[in-house]
Amino acid sequence: INPSFNRNGKLALFSEWHHSYMKGCFFLEDDGSISCLQYQLHVPQTTNVYLTIRPLSLSHGPGTDKPSSWMTVDTALFAMAAGETKEDSTLVGFTESKDKEVCKYVWKGELHAGTYYLLPFSSGCKLKKRSKKSPSNRPIELVYRTDSGELDLTRELREVLSDIFEVIDLDGNGLLSLEEYNFFELRTSGEKCDKDAWAVCKENFDMRKNQLTQQGFMELNLMEATEKDGDPADLWVILEAMGFNHMLELVDACPFRIDVHCEGTQPSIQPLSMDSGPKLQNQALQKSITARTGAKALRGQDNVFIYTYRGEHRISSLIANKSNQKVTVHVNNEQSRNCCSSRGMSVFAVEVPGRTKMVCQHILPINERQDWTYNCVETILPCA
Repeated sequence: INPSFNRNGKLALFSEWHHSYMKGCFFLEDDGSISCLQYQLHVPQTTNVYLTIRPLSLSHGPGTDKPSSWMTVDTALFAMAAGETKEDSTLVGFTESKDKEVCKYVWKGELHAGTYYLLPFSSGCKLKKRSKKSPSNRPIELVYRTDSGELDLTRELREVLSDIFEVIDLDGNGLLSLEEYNFFELRTSGEKCDKDAWAVCKENFDMRKNQLTQQGFMELNLMEATEKDGDPADLWVILEAMGFNHMLELVDACPFRIDVHCEGTQPSIQPLSMDSGPKLQNQALQKSITARTGAKALRGQDNVFIYTYRGEHRISSLIANKSNQKVTVHVNNEQSRNCCSSRGMSVFAVEVPGRTKMVCQHILPINERQDWTYNCVETILPCA
């Protein structure tokens, strides 16, 4: 498969291929971990497939003069063939190559007819907690009173809500289904909206085909603000859960888009929220590292091994402790050049329980236009 892109970044040779896409978002949690939805892909018959994932530009981003900060976040997609149980799922492939022109991460190959899990991943090298800037003296207002004394949403908030709508409209049809709205509700409130409550929404807010329009989404948020007599506290909870800071900048999230092109059959893709999602992703990640590289025993150790996956745009390492005792591994990246670690520091220690494999770190170049050199020294720290 050798697709080419035209000037608009569109796949030039795929006009005859079947296409399906889905949006999503990486969220940076308080503990520094990254969460997102998973997806189920159904391929009706064996076919050549071209999978891509890329950061998604939003309509009300910072503008052309200042690119959105999340557009440089690394994204990846792991494809696993679904087994009888989720634990039986096997890694089929992952997006190893990167099309720098359009910032897409790509996997191409043949998939047999069947069901697959698509597991989005970001290393944490770029999407990470920043030092909290002190809030500006004048907080951005979210609601105001019109000349007639009624509450309304400010222009700034409407733009942000419009971006949020764009992110949670996973299938991109310009409407929110109950399922899409519930992914948003679970993210922001931890609760779901049932069918009865959705019927109430239908009576009060703009809907089309039993789905909420963007106008209806604005009306819903205005009603909630009005019920609180203009107190913006609940609105801030929503905005922060969706990754916005108090300057209404998207800093703790990275919207993305997954595209699936199939040569001979129409693929279908569905969003999932699996409790086992993080575990499955870790399983896929570990397999992607150990399957591509030999194990290197740590100096003076027979039972502790390092696996290092060296991709063209990401390096990942894994520690396998085959002994029965826990070990503490000291990791030193100080000899590396133009590298940033997902650990956020050059020198750190990792505690690995007995009979356990653990991802040690991910490494990305700080500046992609310059050479980068990975030089890491791992040593066992003596037991205290």
